[in-house]
Amino acid sequence: MMYVKVVWFHESSDEPVLYFSEIDDDRCETRKVQVYRDGRPEWASEDFETATVGLAEIPFPPLEEISSKAEFIAEEIAPEEFDRAWIEARSGS
Repeated sequence: MMYVKVVWFHESSDEPVLYFSEIDDDRCETRKVQVYRDGRPEWASEDFETATVGLAEIPFPPLEEISSKAEFIAEEIAPEEFDRAWIEARSGS
């Protein structure tokens, strides 16, 4: 597994500003947390999605490709950082 954090710089209050993704060996998301500007988290897994958060249907792109766009910063993170975001997001549901 690989764990990724992506920061998205934009002005919309309707879109997340932070994503945490758990990526399997085929580069597919298995769990995701997205956090909005107001701090509200949402989550998705292979067993749970909503109208506003779901797993990507295509393989996760390389971090360099994501970060090559000025509005994004993507980095690999430790599993523990992902787990903290996951637990926090799930505790609100």
